[in-house]
Order: sequence, then structure tokens, then C-alpha cells
Amino acid sequence: MPPQTFHGHIRDRLGEAIVAGVHSEGSSLPPEPALCQALGVSRTVVREAVKSLAAKGLVSIGPKVGTRVRPAEQWNWFDPDVVAWQSRVGLTREFLQDVQELRRVVEPAAVRLAAERATPADIAELEAAYAGMRAAVHGQSGDYVTSDLRFHQTLLRAAHNRMMVQMSKALGALLRSSFEVSTAQPGRAAGSLPQHRAILDAVIARQPARAERASLALIDSAREDIEAALKSRGRRPPVPVVAPAASALPVRAAGRAPEPNTKRAPRATGAARGAVPRPVTR
Repeated sequence: MPPQTFHGHIRDRLGEAIVAGVHSEGSSLPPEPALCQALGVSRTVVREAVKSLAAKGLVSIGPKVGTRVRPAEQWNWFDPDVVAWQSRVGLTREFLQDVQELRRVVEPAAVRLAAERATPADIAELEAAYAGMRAAVHGQSGDYVTSDLRFHQTLLRAAHNRMMVQMSKALGALLRSSFEVSTAQPGRAAGSLPQHRAILDAVIARQPARAERASLALIDSAREDIEAALKSRGRRPPVPVVAPAASALPVRAAGRAPEPNTKRAPRATGAARGAVPRPVTR
């Protein structure tokens, strides 16, 4: 395995364990020698992985106190890796609600601007994304969620605001995780096509207020679909947390048995209690 890929693998194992609650808020990661022994890697690999986790806000590193897990509220939720780890261990109600609230604050305003500022190239891109969504719904080709994400990110870019353009990149992983849940309900993808078309038509017609209303309607509809998915979770098989190797991540110190994690996991983490399995997209 190439060094960079190997480092990424160790980073993912540690990051996913933190998000899953194996290492709870305020707890210390095992000391470096114990991690090296448990994971079978060098100190250089462990140090690089921990530095990456610190850059993503999951841990803090300090002299004498070691490496401690930070509160979930301080994690970088715009980082695709953090979102991917949360998706793999289970999307919680709180996580999905946070995403929907963020969308309701950002997207309608961006759509209003897009209706004022969208260029012919922007509109062509929106039309292409919509066509991809329609083709996926009718079983012709492509993946619905990928085209849906393309549509919404294009709307943010069409606002021609530098901050929103950057936000379109940062929001990508969050939006995808939300779309995969909201469109998992039977018929939901097909049902959302007219709502997307309404936004697109309003942008083309240069009607900002109408575009904003259409955006709010779509987001509120998606929130209802997510609530339906949450209510039906009891009938769906749970997604297990990807467990670390038998001697790996829960180790607290070399030569000691793993200590039970009795502290409640942070607000938006873990697959237990209310986590929604990540649906398989077609």
C-alpha cells in the first residue's frame, strides 16, 4: 500500500472510531506506542494520522495531556472525511436536522441570487443536471443523487458570490448524505422532479421571489421525507459500526485490557440510538 494511502487508512480507522464513540468526548487516545503496536504501523504513520485528525477538529494535542477527543460541535462538519465517517457509523436525527436547517438558511437566499445573476452557462448546467435526475428516475442512466447534488451545487455557484461558491464545495458531502436519506423513500425521487423544475423555471424566468419560494418548498418536502425515514428506521436493518481489530483501537494503554466506554457519545455521533442507515443508491 502506498505511504499516503496507508496513512489515510489509519486516519480513517481512528477517525471512524472517534465518530462512533469508541473514544468519547474528553477522553485520551491511547499513547503513541500502544497505537503503533495495536495498528502495526510506525510512529511516523500514527503521528501523521493524528495530525490530520487534529486539523479536522476531532482531537487536540498538547504536552503532558496527550491527544484528547474534542466535542463534536468543534469538529469540521464541512470536511468530507468527517461526514463520510458519520455516514458509515449511522446518520443521526440531530445530524440530519442540522443539515436541513443549514439548507433552509443558505439555499433559498442563493437561489434568489441565482434568479438574478445566472448566466446562460449556469442555466445550461442546471438543465443538464435536471436531465440527469430525470433519466435516473426513469431508469435510463445515471445516479439520481449525483445529479441532484450537481443541481444544488450549480445553484449555489450561479449566485456568483465568492463565499457561496466556496460553500458549494464545502456543502457537497453534507448535501449528498441528506439526499441519500430523503430520496430513499419509494417514489420520492420522482416526486421531487416537479419541485426541482419549479426552481429551474423560476431562475430562467428571472423571478427571484418565486425561485426562493420553490426552494423553500423543496427543502421542507425533503425534511418531511427524512422524518418518514427516521420513523421507519425500526423496520430497517441496523448498520453496524465498522469494528476495529480485536487488539486495535479500544486499547487504552500497552498491556492493559480495553476499558468499557461508559460515557455517553457526543450529540451527533455514533450508530446507536436513532442512527439512520446510509441507503444504497441506484
